[in-house]
Amino acid sequence: MQKNSILFVILSAFTVFMWYFFFVPPTEQSYRQTAQSQNAAAVSESGDNKFKRADLNESDIDNTYVKEEYINIETEQYKAVLTNKGAGVLSWSVKEKNGQWVDLVFPESAPVMANFPSLTYKIISKSDEKIVFEYISKEGWKITKTYNLSDLYMHNLNISVEKNGKTPFPQIDLKWGPGLGTDSKELKENISLTRALVYTAAKPNKLKKLKDNSEPASLYKWTAVDNRYFLAAFIPENSTDFDKILLSRLDKKHPCSVILKAAEPKDVNKKDYSVNFYLGPKGYKYLRTYDLGLEKTVDFGFFGFLGKIAFSVLTFFYKLTHNYGWAVIMLTVIIQILVLPLTLKSFKSSAEMKRVQPVIKDIQTKYKDNPQRLKAEMLNIYKSQKVNPLGGCLPMLLQLPIFWAFFTMLRNAYELRNEGWILWVKDLSAADQFMQFGSFNLNLLPLIMGIGMFFQQRMTTVTSDLSQRKIMYIMPV
Repeated sequence: MQKNSILFVILSAFTVFMWYFFFVPPTEQSYRQTAQSQNAAAVSESGDNKFKRADLNESDIDNTYVKEEYINIETEQYKAVLTNKGAGVLSWSVKEKNGQWVDLVFPESAPVMANFPSLTYKIISKSDEKIVFEYISKEGWKITKTYNLSDLYMHNLNISVEKNGKTPFPQIDLKWGPGLGTDSKELKENISLTRALVYTAAKPNKLKKLKDNSEPASLYKWTAVDNRYFLAAFIPENSTDFDKILLSRLDKKHPCSVILKAAEPKDVNKKDYSVNFYLGPKGYKYLRTYDLGLEKTVDFGFFGFLGKIAFSVLTFFYKLTHNYGWAVIMLTVIIQILVLPLTLKSFKSSAEMKRVQPVIKDIQTKYKDNPQRLKAEMLNIYKSQKVNPLGGCLPMLLQLPIFWAFFTMLRNAYELRNEGWILWVKDLSAADQFMQFGSFNLNLLPLIMGIGMFFQQRMTTVTSDLSQRKIMYIMPV
């Protein structure tokens, strides 16, 4: 037994080391360095630096307005900084419940949603509701970008392209990424949770991870980049206006970019591309109001149907209490009541096992040198006493989908972010920080839960195997 314990410790340490070496996301400094190179690679792939269908020379650039200018927009829910370089977005911050701002644009990724960042557009007009950029080349190119902004999170971008004669249209792209910006304390988790997504246009509509480097845009209703709590989505008003959706990333350890590439117009000299874009939090009920399937980006896990039910009940209790902490407590009580029959069944089976333990111990002593006879005698006892040795485990296993769905829902619900409960619990989406010793945080609630599970295991678990009992006591930790 001692050798097995030593082997278990060695294997556990090796597993932790391998996980850290191969799977732990890169540091913030690493991400900042690679984000710049990935951004450059994505620009090169998409043709964002030059016209692919019609080359643009330096002499084509009108130097009348080459100075970079910034436009600052601020509403109750978001504030943004736009630049006339590429008519793109340098910063887009959304306001959290605690009054803090989260910038969805990582600095090294900026500007996003730019068209030809080397070009300096002229600002035609600007207000909190509408911003118009324009670029005219010496050869007669004209690109007009109009941002139509709302007070909340869904907006519209219209890109109008005009050309002269038989010259091909320039390549128009929309890019977001790499990834979504976030608080520095969440950066590692953000990198590992960032996804590139597409939502199928054909029914039944399905949300898919964008895995291939290129997908036909006409097959999808929208494309997006998201993390646990925030979403950046491009929703073309006419999907046939766009040719491809590209995925760009350095490797699996770094977040991705999505690029929406426009299709080349035929037999026209002017073309408008209209794209609605969502930049904001993944509030489930709020996303449902758009009827676009955006709410499916909220990850309820493998048992999603149970998670959605739990979320609906949680929302109901929140309306009663106006506090998500108490709503979680009430939902927990309801779940415990629902699984009570299974819990009682488990307790009953444990009690039956406890009743036959003296007989089993005698048999184990009597036939300790004859394993086959020991097994046969124990089976006879279980049969004669109508005891199922797994009777205490199976009811508990049946509860796992419910509790896993509950856990996943609580972990991914934006509604719990920055929601306080009592005393030191200020954010229900994060670990409670009761006390801090240097870089070490003392989380009191998991400690209380672990102690409770320890005593529950001690009262309900019946086994004569010392090693199994040790495992039962270690599991709560």
